[in-house]
Amino acid sequence: MKQIRLYTLTLFQILICVLLTQISIQSSYAHENERLYQFPDIPGYKTLLCDFHMHTVFSDGDVWPTIRVHEALKEGLDAISITDHLEYQPHEKDIAHPDRNRSYQIALDAAQEHDLIIINGAEITRDMPPGHANAIFLKDANKLIKEDVFDVFREAKRQGAFIFWNHPHWIAHKPDGIAELMEMHHQLINDGLLDGIEIVNDVTYSNEAMQIALDQNLTIMGNSDIHGLVDWSYKLYKGGHRPLTLVFAEDKSEESIKEGLESGRTAVWFNESVIGKSEFLIPLIEHSLLVKRSYTMKSYTGESSVQAVEIENKSSTDYILENLSDFSLHSHADVFTIKTHGTETVGVMTLKKMPEFELCFKVLNAVVAPNTHPEINLKIHVNDD
Repeated sequence: MKQIRLYTLTLFQILICVLLTQISIQSSYAHENERLYQFPDIPGYKTLLCDFHMHTVFSDGDVWPTIRVHEALKEGLDAISITDHLEYQPHEKDIAHPDRNRSYQIALDAAQEHDLIIINGAEITRDMPPGHANAIFLKDANKLIKEDVFDVFREAKRQGAFIFWNHPHWIAHKPDGIAELMEMHHQLINDGLLDGIEIVNDVTYSNEAMQIALDQNLTIMGNSDIHGLVDWSYKLYKGGHRPLTLVFAEDKSEESIKEGLESGRTAVWFNESVIGKSEFLIPLIEHSLLVKRSYTMKSYTGESSVQAVEIENKSSTDYILENLSDFSLHSHADVFTIKTHGTETVGVMTLKKMPEFELCFKVLNAVVAPNTHPEINLKIHVNDD
């Protein structure tokens, strides 16, 4: 009887230890996975951080689908889509699988207790033209296994997919690195079978793809196309980041993300730059830069005619600003940087005491069209109380 009681007590103690360990792990996991990247919402929309192009061992990637989920959770992303190749299966001798939805299903199971949206997707892998394209929001990727490429695009559309052209400037398809529309691409656009285009893929950016997006009213996309580990590829441990598509959505849901993409409400964060249409990019930047306070600087003889303006950067990217205002700057050259999550105190030479004035800056690491940078205005209210 004593042995039975001892065994019961030991089992109870083990169960308690396991429970406490799980609580500790979950608490630690939650702390470690606080949102790594932060961008403010813009009026009327939430800013969602997304990567819609990535691979696993179920095509030519190096990791299991759960790794893609863990990476996204660690970075605090809102949504991902694993887009394994439909036609290219280099690991099929080791991982023979007839189901092209399998990586999505594994990722979906891994994310079910977390606030991460997993979107079913696949990469249509063809020679140029049309090259590679991603179809996301699929219901069944298996039905896209067809010989005729137009039949593949049409089937994706029948399932309600959003389709975008991948890396149109990829030197494997375009040795000159210049994205250009061919007859087949025009046909896909005219038939409503192509919705977006990657202006950024992995570590590359294309001015020509940006111009195509603007000319053809295609949604601007930027994704990692990651095959290995995100941490190693983008050196997160040194402060690097993967490229992301910022979707401006009404709420955090798969339906709202799809509506935001279809409406073209996106921007791209790439290599410490932000890229997108001015109607979305300018509000994003203006809501990233908060004027904390402004006051008149003191001199030995009393008040001066120099106004100190404290500007806080509430986003995860630096902003490089060029002064376009009517006023010279007292403490900076015409070009200066406000670091991510940093505050910069800028002296403004107004020459006379002004209760309010406006500063105008060109944002040099933001792009709204090829070789074109947006301008923003900050309203300053001086408070010497």
